[in-house]
Amino acid sequence: MKAIVQDRYGPPETLTLADVDAPVPAADEVLVRVEAAALNAYDWHVMRGDPRMARLALGRTRPRARIRGRDFAGRVEAVGSDVQGVRPGDAVFGDLGDANGAFAEYVCVPATMVAPKPANLTPQQAAALPLAGVTALMGLRDVGQVQPGHRVLINGASGGVGTLAVQLAKVLGATVTGVCSTRNVDLVRSLGADHVVDYTRDDFTHDARRHDVVFDLVGNRSLTALRRALTPTGTLVLSGGGVYGGGSLLGPVWLLARGRLLAPFVKHRIVALTATPSRQHLDTLRTHAESGHLTPAIDRSYPLHEVPQAIRYLEGEHARSKVVITI
Repeated sequence: MKAIVQDRYGPPETLTLADVDAPVPAADEVLVRVEAAALNAYDWHVMRGDPRMARLALGRTRPRARIRGRDFAGRVEAVGSDVQGVRPGDAVFGDLGDANGAFAEYVCVPATMVAPKPANLTPQQAAALPLAGVTALMGLRDVGQVQPGHRVLINGASGGVGTLAVQLAKVLGATVTGVCSTRNVDLVRSLGADHVVDYTRDDFTHDARRHDVVFDLVGNRSLTALRRALTPTGTLVLSGGGVYGGGSLLGPVWLLARGRLLAPFVKHRIVALTATPSRQHLDTLRTHAESGHLTPAIDRSYPLHEVPQAIRYLEGEHARSKVVITI
């Protein structure tokens, strides 16, 4: 099969299209013919081994997983002997997690980590959901505990996670403020945001408006500044680093670590989010998509052999919403 492979850390030029052996499903796995995959900031961080501290988990000199990509949508080709409830021909979507491998014609994935594709979404839209959607869902519902009437601010509202977070916060009944650049104001407003802050003109951390939940997806503000935007007993959810510039030893890890250290000593709830996709989360995203309340916004689409160009576009911070790969 064709796949995008990488044998050393580095820029997009280290990614090449190659012929590799197609995977064979284990007893608890399904083999999926990939129709679309999606880029995440995670992909270019792994590609570069950045922040460098992450190489302790990713691989010291090169990524342990040779094929890049984790989010996908496609059709089941075969199932392992122990798999129940999934059959060849089923349209599915899912997240390979740290195993990677979605930028390829076929992937093997545990049956528990795929779900039926939302019937009203294209494969490209479905592939855009797993990691970004689960991050938004966990940050708002599971960790932020957003309730109807809450005021929620999303810093990084025009990104892959942010565009889904705006919609999910509205599903949860919140009044939503999205923070983005000038060119993305209309996009964020069209997704349902009640208020939009253009960070090139205004500083939301000095605004008089206070929020029950601040969901930080950027990691470009101090904890002190972020806490200024909260009500006295509000919740700060840290998932920053998705769009940070890179090239450091610790990257966003330092902000997340400081948040954990500070949390026991302040009235605000401060939570560093680690997204862990599950079948239950994917099913919830499917339900919201099929009800018409959640529609992934697609910025650009690239064919498989142009993954390096797609990652270069994402890495340059010009992308808004999701960038997808058609296979």
